[in-house]
Amino acid sequence: MGSAVSKILSRPEGFEDLGKEEICRLLLSEGADKELLFSCADRIREHHVGNEVHLRGIIEFSNHCIKNCFYCGLRRDNDAAERYRMTADEIADAAVAGAQAGLKTIVLQSGEDPFFTADMLARLIARLKDEHDVAITMSVGDRTREEYALMRDAGADRYLLKHETADPEAFSRLRPGTTLDGRIRHLVWLKELGFQVGSGCMIGLPGQTADTLADDILLLKRLDVEMAGFGPFIPHGDTPLASCTGGDVDMTLKTLAVARIMLPFTHFPATTALGTIDPEGRQRALKCGANVVMPNITPVRYKKLYEIYPNKICINEEGSIQCLPCITGIIRQSGRSVATDHGHSRKPVHGKARPQG
Repeated sequence: MGSAVSKILSRPEGFEDLGKEEICRLLLSEGADKELLFSCADRIREHHVGNEVHLRGIIEFSNHCIKNCFYCGLRRDNDAAERYRMTADEIADAAVAGAQAGLKTIVLQSGEDPFFTADMLARLIARLKDEHDVAITMSVGDRTREEYALMRDAGADRYLLKHETADPEAFSRLRPGTTLDGRIRHLVWLKELGFQVGSGCMIGLPGQTADTLADDILLLKRLDVEMAGFGPFIPHGDTPLASCTGGDVDMTLKTLAVARIMLPFTHFPATTALGTIDPEGRQRALKCGANVVMPNITPVRYKKLYEIYPNKICINEEGSIQCLPCITGIIRQSGRSVATDHGHSRKPVHGKARPQG
């Protein structure tokens, strides 16, 4: 007689319609069952998105933020944070260095900083798209539908907006003045505007259970996201959650693995946060369903100031010069190769695979 987990993972009809109880069983798996889950996720990853790992270079161009999230070191009320904003030329120079180093996706990320208007961002997007053969991912938080449209019209390909937690009460408590329904509304707008959408959640938030994590995965399934990130919660000393226990490596990997088997065409990163709490975290994630790594190509003088959580790895490495060779080495040591295309979604469109490029 096989275990309940092995029976779930041997379903002949596949895994995309797993129910909440089955997801919880997988998330709580241990020992041989856990390894079976990881192996299954790795096999599904190879079958649906291949062995290539996509590199996406992040430029963290501002750590100003008008939000006051309890878990984030960039929160508005953190007076200990040393704030900065990169100029448009500094952002463009970092992007050029990344493109010249072979990166096919540039991620422009910041706190929720209204100083950077949609017009400013649109001009920057258009400049990068005109001058370089790169995909552009935006990650600048909650904006109006019209602002999203302006960025999309300027050439932005993707947008990252994590839902953080699918528990409505926890969402509003940890993100004062906001609601989960509002966040989902923004994600729907982004889909309607034609962005490839990324979302995701933190693992190990106070009060989180396998049940609530199952809701996170089911929400990502319902939103039909093109990318989803799972990083462990890492407490920051200058936030209201400073004394809380951080997230767990194993639960982060199990969440990633379950999400992979339920969303086989979705891109999943081996997150920097996972590598921060476990020196082998990113390598382990690449064996549990991950197919993306996001090197930080922010100039060193700013990188250490973008402290969402403490002790982030690689903050003293000069982006495209030092960080990329290290990341490439990790990928190759894992028996994988570095992708050379833009890494657009492979989700089927009208029954056919989406073209790559």
